[in-house]
Amino acid sequence: MAQKTKETFTLVQMMAELEQNAVPSAKAMLMKHGAREPFFGVRAEILKKIVKRVGIDHPLALQLYDTGNSDAMYLAGLLCDPKQMTPDVLQKWVVAAYWSWLSEYTVPWVASMSPHGFEMAMKWIDDPSENIASSGWSTLSSLVMITENDQIDNELISSLIARVTGFINLSPNRVKYAMNNFMISAAVYMPEFTQQIITLSEIIGKVKVDMAGTACKVPYAPEYINKTILSGRDAKKRKDARCL
Repeated sequence: MAQKTKETFTLVQMMAELEQNAVPSAKAMLMKHGAREPFFGVRAEILKKIVKRVGIDHPLALQLYDTGNSDAMYLAGLLCDPKQMTPDVLQKWVVAAYWSWLSEYTVPWVASMSPHGFEMAMKWIDDPSENIASSGWSTLSSLVMITENDQIDNELISSLIARVTGFINLSPNRVKYAMNNFMISAAVYMPEFTQQIITLSEIIGKVKVDMAGTACKVPYAPEYINKTILSGRDAKKRKDARCL
C-alpha cells in the first residue's frame, strides 16, 4: 500500500489553516490558563491531525514559532526536527515561551530530544525567570522519560533530587509545579530512585501551586508514583517526548 503524500504549507497557508480551525470555547479555556492574543484557539487534537498531514517540516516550524501566535508556536514544537535545534534557537524559543503550554511542554519536549538537552536544562534551572526555570525542570522530566538509564548521570540526578527537596517550597509558582513533576518522572522512569523520592516527597508534603482559578490540580507525588507503578507503566521509556 502506497504511503500517503505529505502536504506542504507555506507560513501564510498554515496560519490560515489554524484560523479556520479556531474554536471560541477552546480560546476562552486557553486564555484562562495563560495564553494571550494574538492566537486563534485551536484544540490540541486538531493540531495533532495537522502534524499527521504534514509530517516533519523544520523550516516551517521555525517560521511558525517566530509568529508569537500561541497556536502556531505549539504546532511548531510538533513539526520541528529536534535534532536540528541549536542552543541559540532553543534559547530563543525558551525566552519567547510566555505561558505554561509553551514553557513546560513545547520547549522542553523539543529541547530534551535535541543534542543539547541536559546542557540547556541545567542552564535554564538557574535562570531567574520563572518560565525559563520551569522549562529547565520540565526538560529534565522529559529527559529521564526518553533517555536510557545507563546514559544518565546518577550523581546528577541525586543532586537534582536534593535540590528539589531543599528548595521546592521556596521556589516560584510554576517552578514548584515543574520540580514536582521532575520528582515524579525520575521516580517512575529510574527505579533506583523510586523509594528515595517517595520518602522525600512525603517529607515535602503536598506542593501548593496557584493554578490561576482553573480546575487543574497538582499531583501529590507519592500517590501518583505508586499509582503509576502499580499500573505497570514504570521504567518503560518513551521514544518521543512530545504528546503526538
